[in-house]
Amino acid sequence: MRYAQVHSGRRFVLALDHGEDLLEGITRFCADQDVRAGYIPTFVGGLRSARLVGTCEPLTDPEAPLWEEITVETLEALGGGTLAWDTEKDCLAPHIHVAAGIKGKSAEGRVSHLLGATVQFICEIPIVEVVSNAEGPALTRRRNADLYDVPLLGFGTDH
Repeated sequence: MRYAQVHSGRRFVLALDHGEDLLEGITRFCADQDVRAGYIPTFVGGLRSARLVGTCEPLTDPEAPLWEEITVETLEALGGGTLAWDTEKDCLAPHIHVAAGIKGKSAEGRVSHLLGATVQFICEIPIVEVVSNAEGPALTRRRNADLYDVPLLGFGTDH
């Protein structure tokens, strides 16, 4: 277990409109507002399409992360995640998961890590900035070579 005490900073509600790229919109908004760390407690919206981590093939190693993706279309989504600073690439690294129902298949569901999405109609996203008393961003994301190179949440300059 790892933890750090952080403090809520500014609070925003972001509305992404029809046709906008979800992750690009969040990243651009955070850059415009100088948000380097935060969280999305939950968001709701329609998605024209979404790229999710997933496969229809058997897993060769269930313990390893899955790097494959599937694309699903015409969804109603509920999601949330963290916004941490990628210290290697010096940019924001959103980590968002969604639970989504496919509208044309009796709302059949998909739940996974979001790799990308295009908004259909609107997506309403509360964003809570996270700040610390230390120098630099409160939340960071660094890859861990011992765990399949998965980017893990860290706190400030600690791992």
